[in-house]
Amino acid sequence: MEELQELRTFIEQGRYPEALVLLGEMEEMSYSDKLHKIESFLQILLLHLIKQQAEKRSTKSWEYSIRNAVREIDRSNKRRKAGGYYLSRMELTKAIEEVFQDALERAALEAFGGAYNAPDLADMIDEKEIKEQALHMILEAQ
Repeated sequence: MEELQELRTFIEQGRYPEALVLLGEMEEMSYSDKLHKIESFLQILLLHLIKQQAEKRSTKSWEYSIRNAVREIDRSNKRRKAGGYYLSRMELTKAIEEVFQDALERAALEAFGGAYNAPDLADMIDEKEIKEQALHMILEAQ
């Protein structure tokens, strides 16, 4: 909130260069918040896709978490007023790459009652297929 007050002051005083710098910082903060939220839901999506593939089964709870994660990624990624999306297909692919290891480590704690570590669980799955499945689900929701 103090950033908005500072922006108002800069504009009222005709200090437009400072106002533009502050506006850029505010845009960056907003984008970072969006990206963090999307990555959090990506991790949940990947976690359940990993568990499904590794255990060769699913539960209603996992199915719900998958649907909810896809829905929340779409909501968070959508530019409401300007239209379009914050993250492009390529940026979504990169985000999936970045959070996959965290999702795998979390899945190792949950899949098979935590009997396997992340490298062992990785040997049981097709990482590329899971990443492609996640991206497809997200793009299909758009």
